Amino acid sequence: MTTDGLTRRHALTGAAVVGVGLPLLAACGGGDGSTAIDGGSTPSAGETLGPASDVPVGGGTVYADQKLVVTQPTNGEFKAFSAVCTHQGCLVANVDGGTINCTCHGSAFSIEDGSVQGGPAPTALAEVAVTVKDGEITTA
Repeated sequence: MTTDGLTRRHALTGAAVVGVGLPLLAACGGGDGSTAIDGGSTPSAGETLGPASDVPVGGGTVYADQKLVVTQPTNGEFKAFSAVCTHQGCLVANVDGGTINCTCHGSAFSIEDGSVQGGPAPTALAEVAVTVKDGEITTA
C-alpha cells in the first residue's frame, strides 16, 4: 500500500525542523543586544579631547562623545583613531594589552596603526590626526 503526498510523520518532522531551526537562525543574526553607533563625522580640527596625562604609555583612552580613541604606543607618541569598529559599527570599549578592543564581537586593533589584530573586523580603524600642545590633546 503506497501513499503519495504528505504523511503525518513528514508533517511532524517538518514542524520540528522549523521549531528548532528558526531560533538557531535568529541567534546567528548579527545582533547581540548592543547598539551600533552611527558613523557620524570626525570632530572638527582644533577640538580639545583632554589632557595627555589621561592616555597611558602602551595604552589608550576612548573618547566616546567624540567617537575617537587616543593611544600612546611609546612615551610622547600620540595616535588617534575612529572609535567605531569596522565590523558592525559598535563603539570600541577599551584599550588593553596593546590593543583597542571592541567587545561587541571580539575585534581587536593595534594601538600603533589601528590595524586589525583579531576578530571579525574587515579593515583597520581610520586614523585621525591629533596634536599635543601645553599638555592637551586636540584634533589637528
